[in-house]
Amino acid sequence: MRISAVIPMLAFATALCPAPATHADDTDLSASLDALGEALFFDTNLSWNRTQSCATCHDPERAFTDPRGAASLGDDGESWGDRNAPTVSYAALTPGFHRSEDGVWLGGQFWDGRASELEDQAGGPPLNPVEMGMPDEAAVVARLKENADYIAAFESLFAPGILDDDAAGYRAMTEAIAAFERRPEISPFDSKYDRFLRGEVELTKDEELGRLLFFSQQFTNCNQCHQLKTSAIDPAEPFTNYEYHNIGTPENLVLREYNVASLGDQDTGLLLNPEVEDAAQAGKFRVPTLRNIAVTGPYMHNGVFEDLRTVVLFYNKYNSKSDARQINPETGEPFGAPEVDGTLSMSELTHGPALDDRRIDALVAFMETLTDARYEHLLERDQDEAAVKP
Repeated sequence: MRISAVIPMLAFATALCPAPATHADDTDLSASLDALGEALFFDTNLSWNRTQSCATCHDPERAFTDPRGAASLGDDGESWGDRNAPTVSYAALTPGFHRSEDGVWLGGQFWDGRASELEDQAGGPPLNPVEMGMPDEAAVVARLKENADYIAAFESLFAPGILDDDAAGYRAMTEAIAAFERRPEISPFDSKYDRFLRGEVELTKDEELGRLLFFSQQFTNCNQCHQLKTSAIDPAEPFTNYEYHNIGTPENLVLREYNVASLGDQDTGLLLNPEVEDAAQAGKFRVPTLRNIAVTGPYMHNGVFEDLRTVVLFYNKYNSKSDARQINPETGEPFGAPEVDGTLSMSELTHGPALDDRRIDALVAFMETLTDARYEHLLERDQDEAAVKP
């Protein structure tokens, strides 16, 4: 399939999206590790064709996700990823990839946890042939050495001559990017929900109903996977327990058709993590944070759903016996079969009764309150765009 045929089907809207923000050129990169990391995060010279930076697929103006569609276009202008770009927002809170005492896999970066820490994740995209496309660490470090400000900053913040050692220089680069991603303003806890907890604002009736439903032990399955803290009013709730589950997400047929030759006919999720060999983990993906969820569509690991309400309807189908509730409103057809069957988290998925439209809308309204203050203007814009769709 030609790229030109894939673009419209993936609903890429590059022309409608603002270009990623750029790093200020007058910053003293030697001032701090995160200042250097910020410059690196926005540097397109770290990709083979000098067209792509971290910010290309993790746009800070769109809550550090890729606003262009279900998957991201690589630096070569031809290759497509197979998964939706996860948000960098709140990623610093994610624990390292590990197995709990009761055998449950937790944490890690990427949808399958294959990068344990932020530093490991930062080192992945530059060397990925379908992302930034650099051939090896030495090639990346050579690009760093083209910039005199980088040389001075690395030597000041790490050690003289560190860029003369390719492995050490590359690792230092990842540490700097991770330091930028750990800035408090990237995980600010300043959404309407956070302000509500601090007594600064009130929730609407729909938002409050959604909050009560979300944290209910009886009426929904939301907090089975999207609550970490023991208290429903914890001020640092990340809205993920960092576990891995197969929720029966349908295959994104467009992505699969394009990537089948190189990636196979299934995305087996956690089973692709080199540390995981148990076939029972096939099709499981890390539970994402719900912070900024209302402005970071499309949804699921493969971007198969465009609208947040569709996601709630998808979950609701497991508990509804109504034929109408089995229909994907985006296609007018029944929700597709799970891409990977046999490992679904059915106890979590079938917890609670079916929800009516009012409760579905209330859950969406509550999740909108999880939007950071700097992105709240996107809620109105996204709603306006949805209103004019045919």
